[in-house]
Amino acid sequence: MSLFLGTHQNRLDVKGRVSVPASFRSALRKEQTKENHSLIFRPSHKMPCIEVWPLSIFSELTNSLDSLNLFSEEHDDIATTLYAEAWPIDPDREGRILLPDILKEHANLTDSVTFMGLGTIFQIWEPIAAIERCKAARHKVQQKTLAVPPKATKKGVEL
Repeated sequence: MSLFLGTHQNRLDVKGRVSVPASFRSALRKEQTKENHSLIFRPSHKMPCIEVWPLSIFSELTNSLDSLNLFSEEHDDIATTLYAEAWPIDPDREGRILLPDILKEHANLTDSVTFMGLGTIFQIWEPIAAIERCKAARHKVQQKTLAVPPKATKKGVEL
């Protein structure tokens, strides 16, 4: 699987479009099939940013909802959080996306945006908030001496 890496800044044009960074588009091309090329954009429920999920990764996340009782309050709350404000968006031929106003408002986006790669997904931030987020994350990692677990597994395969 290709990863979204790095931090990139781009400007919103007068129509509210922004270009997805070339390295992110390259990662997406490696994952796309004819049936599966949408990106899922949703407001983060933890931070003032937009989360962007390739459809295949978003589907993996949402498949776990099947284990919950369809009529439970827990299922309703999680489903509402994941789906109600999610937007499937395909970049145009030039790699631009048109962000819905509700997402721009959630992330406080005006004329510039910062794309932050987070491995299998990426986020879109207001540039100053992105800098602060990176600083805060780095500080927490250093303060708590956080590290990647030595034996990570994915789908039963030891990495």
